[in-house]
Amino acid sequence: MSIIPHIVAIGTAVPSHDIHAAFIAWARARLPEARSARVFDRMASRAAINHRWSVLPVSDDGGSPVDPGGFYARDILPGTAERMKLYAAAAPALAIEAITALGEKVSLEGITHLVVASCTGFVAPGIDQIIAARLGLAPTVERLLVGFMGCYAAVAALRSARHIVRSAPAARVLVVCVELSTLHLQDTPALEPLLAMLQFGDGAAAALVTADPAGLALGEPFATTLPDSAELIRWDITDQGFAMHLSGEVPARIAAGLADPVFAAAATGGRDPQEIDGWAVHAGGRSILDAVETALSLPHDALATSRGVLADVGNMSSATLMFVLARLLDGPPIRNGVALAFGPGLAAEGFGFRSAG
Repeated sequence: MSIIPHIVAIGTAVPSHDIHAAFIAWARARLPEARSARVFDRMASRAAINHRWSVLPVSDDGGSPVDPGGFYARDILPGTAERMKLYAAAAPALAIEAITALGEKVSLEGITHLVVASCTGFVAPGIDQIIAARLGLAPTVERLLVGFMGCYAAVAALRSARHIVRSAPAARVLVVCVELSTLHLQDTPALEPLLAMLQFGDGAAAALVTADPAGLALGEPFATTLPDSAELIRWDITDQGFAMHLSGEVPARIAAGLADPVFAAAATGGRDPQEIDGWAVHAGGRSILDAVETALSLPHDALATSRGVLADVGNMSSATLMFVLARLLDGPPIRNGVALAFGPGLAAEGFGFRSAG
């Protein structure tokens, strides 16, 4: 009898500081032309994001990090070293909050493996080691750090956990995604990067993956890449943090790709979209969700869970897909689900899933 790994439960966490409105005001002030400002206003109002949360400290007077006295209030924004120092302190703390939330749903005794995904910072000893030490995990726990893969890293992390459980049925794998995207604000007068930064917030999620028949059964993973698209999504490491390049062409390229039956089959694991009753699509932005919905001719409410996550917390890179799966876990049973995320490459990765039982 084959072993079927399951996501038993998921815990999530976001910081307490809502940065969304403050960022919109800060970004708009950087646009030198009235036309660009009007485009930004229109796109911001259509983004379908109500909140984005940040680990950045508030200013001395309690204001936002872009106000006087805040982290980003300088003429020259903080360098990468200062941002990484904050990452080393804040990322493990936020990850522990998500793990604590997971522990309120399921026992975390006997963890055998720890898989951590993060693309918004670097530190050594690694964030996986820091988390393991703070949890008091045994030094024999096997660790895997999935770094710099971007928005589909949650797929890689859960896929790795699936492989582990299939090869070691008694394994209890703790999977953590933690991203601090707001550490990488860039001071630029260019419209496209400001619109890209408009999407991103901070968050963490933790899942327990075991062979126990509870939660969501993890099915076959899948992966594909759009040809000639490598420059559409990039993270460039600069002296002032990581600069995100998210081309405005991405939604149209995704829609065009999904209109191709071969690419669509690869991006859904060969499933007929009309037979899928549970969609966990990475909430990379409203236009990306619209592109998926339109290209696959989905019902208007098929991506409601993803849209709800986008509205409440924005795009948190790898953590976002886990937030969507967490909400689906709390919803009606799913017979035939698909998790799908897009990221640098331009790659599409995912897996099938269904409710246990």
